[in-house]
Parts: sequence; C-alpha cells; structure tokens
Amino acid sequence: MNSTAVIWGIPNCDTVKRMRAALMAAGWAVDFRDFKKLGVPTDRLAAWTAAVGWERLLNRQGTTWKKLSATEQAAVVDAASAAVLMRAQSSVIKRPVIEWPDGHITVGMVPVSRLL
Repeated sequence: MNSTAVIWGIPNCDTVKRMRAALMAAGWAVDFRDFKKLGVPTDRLAAWTAAVGWERLLNRQGTTWKKLSATEQAAVVDAASAAVLMRAQSSVIKRPVIEWPDGHITVGMVPVSRLL
C-alpha cells in the first residue's frame, strides 16, 4: 500500500468520486475531507493557492460560479479576493484538491498511472 493521500472536496462531486475510486483501486489510502462539513481551513487554502495559483484553484466552469452575479464575479481579481469567495462558498473550488504524502498538491483529476 502507498501512503495516504488527503482528498478535499464534496462527496457528491463525480470527479471526487472517480478520483477516490481510482486511488483506492491503485492501493492508495485515502483520507477524504468534506468542504461542506469542515469548511475550508485558511492555512490549507493558502497552501493550495501557493502551490497551484488562485486562478487554477477557482472553478469558473462550475454551477456555483455561474450562479454568482456579474458584480460578484468581477470582484474576484486576485488571490485575496478569490480566497474570500472560496472560504464563503467552498463549492467554487475546483475539485478534488489532493495533498500528496510528499507535500505536493494537485487540483482536479490526475491520471493514477502517473502516480505509481
């Protein structure tokens, strides 16, 4: 068995479900953390933003973003304004966010074959 990957997301997200299943099938232990129940810890959000950039972390293709008013969308102009929105509405974060045992962070679906 490989080390444990920490996966942040929401349980009903299809991409999160597929990534969790793929990792477990490949022998990874998975520690799932639910944004909806736990919220988005400020220190983790800062680490994710530093690792992948706020533009990659912010899901502008999702329903949550599309439901925002044009004014709310236009207010997201930098890492600080994006962080305020992501803490307030965690569903706007691209999923899954994966914290790997070696410390690196990925966002979205990752081919498991690259991880073996």
